[in-house]
Amino acid sequence: MLNRRQFLGALALPPGVALALRPSPPDPLRAREILAELKEHPGAPAEVARDEDFWFRVAEAFSADRSLVNFNNGGVSPSPTVVQAALARHLAFANEAPAHNMWSIQQPQKETVRARLAGLFGCDSEEIAITRNASEGLQICQLGFDLRAGDEVLTTNQDYPRMITTWKQRARREGIVLRQFSLPVPCEDPGEVVRRFEANITERTRLILMCHMINLTGQILPVKAVVRMARARGIPVIVDGAHAFAHFAFDHSDLDCDYYATSLHKWLFAPFGTGMLYVRRDKIEGLWPLMAAGAGQDADVRKFEEIGTHPVPVILAIAEALSFHEGLGAQRKQARMEYLRDRWARRLLENERVRLHTSLSPGFACGIANFQVEGLDSAELGAHLWRAHRILTTTIKHDEFEGVRVSPSVYSTPAEVDRFSSAVEDAIAKGLPA
Repeated sequence: MLNRRQFLGALALPPGVALALRPSPPDPLRAREILAELKEHPGAPAEVARDEDFWFRVAEAFSADRSLVNFNNGGVSPSPTVVQAALARHLAFANEAPAHNMWSIQQPQKETVRARLAGLFGCDSEEIAITRNASEGLQICQLGFDLRAGDEVLTTNQDYPRMITTWKQRARREGIVLRQFSLPVPCEDPGEVVRRFEANITERTRLILMCHMINLTGQILPVKAVVRMARARGIPVIVDGAHAFAHFAFDHSDLDCDYYATSLHKWLFAPFGTGMLYVRRDKIEGLWPLMAAGAGQDADVRKFEEIGTHPVPVILAIAEALSFHEGLGAQRKQARMEYLRDRWARRLLENERVRLHTSLSPGFACGIANFQVEGLDSAELGAHLWRAHRILTTTIKHDEFEGVRVSPSVYSTPAEVDRFSSAVEDAIAKGLPA
């Protein structure tokens, strides 16, 4: 991106020279060629996970900055160039005549995106609302239920801070009661998770919020078992799927939940500021939208999208992210993420000072993992990795544990993983600089 001085200077340059200063636009044709190759690539997921020729082609579909190592894809992920190009194309068209092009032409095209998201999640398209992120979808659910003073809502103490803040605001404003409890770190007993949820239910419990994948550690929770336990007691369960959707292979039948919200700019690689909310069809009418909608929309999932003017081009570009995900393949994507995780985690675990807060057993985690080094402050270690090695991670500070969260992606390379591992080993051996 040009700074102010470069921009003003470019205005005085000959057209050809000024054009050369602009960043190169994404090449959608190249990305499409790569995608076609990926679809036809042979091999089982576990085999493809170690096929570096395949993943080199995947990495070419991204415009990642290789002067740094981005291991914080759990926060927000870059989009493939084909998605960036689609966004630019849709945005340019909208700007030609926004009141007509965006509302009369592009707005109806949202329905194709809705139907494709529903197909990936395994539900009816009339159960999908397109939101701006997981937080918006979850707050629609958290604020959409009628609660009275003294009613209790239940969640763990490892849920996303914004969602806990939402409950606490309702507690201050309406007098509801937030109950939280601990989970083992890591946890490899799904039954224990269900037992802890069940043990904390009281006669005043009205709602449960649970993570599908905990953002702190990457722990995958047994959603289906908790939902069915709570449903038998008449208690709705809101599922936070911010880090799960398009991260590993599953669909709605694996969850059987009534409410599920996720971000699409994480593991689906959709444009920034895109999300999805699922509400079971017979539950839509009983859930208030975040912003007001007319009574005629009471049973329409689109009432959850009533937010005023919004960037439809961003939504349409989700379609290209879906195509990329489908071409890559959910099973192959999951296998690669687990392979990269195991490559660094098992290497670091050879040092007795390293503790992993994430299970490496199948089904309990995927690409996100959290580790701690005895004797090193996790925040200082994370800062050192960035300052000294330009490796971007996330520091986790929880009341019960701390660590560094590591989340490579499909464009990450084994060389980058090894660079990260060597940097941590060097810090363990030599200590952190004062």
